[in-house]
Amino acid sequence: PIKPGEAVITGGHNLSNRYVIHCLGPVFGLDKPEDKLLADCYRNALKLAEEYEIDSIAFPAISTGAFGYPVEEAAEVAFRTIIEVIPKFRHIKGIRFVLYNDSDLNIHEKTFSRPVS
Repeated sequence: PIKPGEAVITGGHNLSNRYVIHCLGPVFGLDKPEDKLLADCYRNALKLAEEYEIDSIAFPAISTGAFGYPVEEAAEVAFRTIIEVIPKFRHIKGIRFVLYNDSDLNIHEKTFSRPVS
């Protein structure tokens, strides 16, 4: 088993992707510090993608479903972490978010359109 914030990679088997990166996000209100653990999920998944020379990756809004992380806060952590780490990588050219509904999409679009501080 993996701990919150960790990521592992497996083969894609019968999927169209060569690999699947799995990460365990924090349970909001239980796993502390939530923001660091959530950032670690994105950071560790991107690190694995780079190590395996993966050029594109798709993320859900990690921990926002059953784990209860507020979507806007999770989007801010995701965006901040990606902006921080992506300049260090050579292979990753595309990052997508695959979201559950229009509300989550609107929150992510709003969050991602804000200036980076």
